[in-house]
Amino acid sequence: MSTSRTIDGEILGKEVVADRLDDNRLYSGVRTRRIFAFLIDYMIVALLLIPAGVIVLLLGLLTFGLGWTLFAILFPIVAILYVWTTLGSRRQATLGMRAMSIRLERLDGRPVDGMLAVGHSVFFWAANAVLTPLILLVSLFTDRKRTLHDLLLGTVVIRDDR
Repeated sequence: MSTSRTIDGEILGKEVVADRLDDNRLYSGVRTRRIFAFLIDYMIVALLLIPAGVIVLLLGLLTFGLGWTLFAILFPIVAILYVWTTLGSRRQATLGMRAMSIRLERLDGRPVDGMLAVGHSVFFWAANAVLTPLILLVSLFTDRKRTLHDLLLGTVVIRDDR
């Protein structure tokens, strides 16, 4: 079966899709993939903390202990840099998201930049601090399986392998 373009959208089999983000196949299994991507990313950030911790340790030795105050904010700094450079890249996905074949898209079609990527992550952690993992329940009742921070920022996570 060949795929052809129409004025209203793209014909996919017998289904006409007006917008490529309206294709339900893009959201199949996204919630589970997001959870596993988060766990992978958390492990990667934990591994990145090791060399960052060594740098802060050496900095503390050079500054007679003053540099060791950076240990208090080391995790957020490493996580923000990680999100900025991966989710804010042209691939619009962290390494965990790439491993799970998902990516972040904006509803307006523009590319995800570093500031939006960091904002997305900060809103996730803020909502998680207040609502615990219950923020995933929002995705059970929203279109496109969007979570609370997706709704706030006008983003959606889709499968990259479809």
